[in-house]
Amino acid sequence: MKPSVPIPPSEITPYHLYLSRREFLKAAGIVSAGALLAAACGVQPSSESGSVATPVAPSVSAQTDELGDPLNTYEEITTYNNYYEFTTDKQRVARLAENFKTSPWEVEVGGLVHKPQTFGLEDLLKKFPSEERIYRMRCVEAWSMVIPWQGFPLASLLEAVEPTSEAKYVRFEAVYDPDAMPGQKSKFYPWPYTEGLRLDEAMHDLTIMATGLYGAPLLPQSGAPLRLVVPWKYGFKSIKGVVKIELTKFPPETLWNTVAPQEYGFYANVNPQVDHPRWSQATERRIGEAHRRPTLMFNGYEAEVASLYEGMDLRRNF
Repeated sequence: MKPSVPIPPSEITPYHLYLSRREFLKAAGIVSAGALLAAACGVQPSSESGSVATPVAPSVSAQTDELGDPLNTYEEITTYNNYYEFTTDKQRVARLAENFKTSPWEVEVGGLVHKPQTFGLEDLLKKFPSEERIYRMRCVEAWSMVIPWQGFPLASLLEAVEPTSEAKYVRFEAVYDPDAMPGQKSKFYPWPYTEGLRLDEAMHDLTIMATGLYGAPLLPQSGAPLRLVVPWKYGFKSIKGVVKIELTKFPPETLWNTVAPQEYGFYANVNPQVDHPRWSQATERRIGEAHRRPTLMFNGYEAEVASLYEGMDLRRNF
């Protein structure tokens, strides 16, 4: 774990949190003992052979983030998802994404770089060692989670392709496969999903490319096999299913900023003082909790990232 995200010593998450998914699995029609164990450990049954994959043991170093907030359960994280490529219904995403193929997978990294490359997922996993990062995730819709990610710093990947002096921004593009992702048949959105960061935001130590959570590979509904995670920004900035990364001189267009620029700014930093046009951002509902809690500036990462925005009007550059 990097020093910018200190995690206090704590007990490993009890295995009963995984087994508590029994009722969910029964409702989903997964009744075999092997399927129960596999799903409880974050492993899907093989769609090709019908056999059950080898279970992955629970693997997290702490039960809380650095502020003492408890992790959301694996079930909560993997059954309540925004992924418009599949559907706008958060509780149907997991079912619709269940058979989405995430292998083989390649990521093209280019643009204003000296060494453009295309990486297979296996190449990324070998080249960039995985780290655990326990991060808060704040959705622009005013709900939140605490998630134990596995992944590697985006900076490591960008350094490998050597950005040129002209590179100022990073554009991300997600997979486009309307036959497998029914939500992409909607004409309302300018598919494929795109997002962007300033280069200094992308190079920041907190910014990672996630490949897993709770010690297991990402499931499709969580953005498998590769997604961006930028914990001080609203969740829609953390694009899922990344297939292309391009360094640019100018700010890239992003899906939400294109669809509704009055609601979604390019920066999308978590800011309780700037309301969404249709609701307050001053508080949030942590999934699994009955009460609302105050939203923290930069989602609680102010000490680490506020310097990136010195001199900026964060109401204008929302």
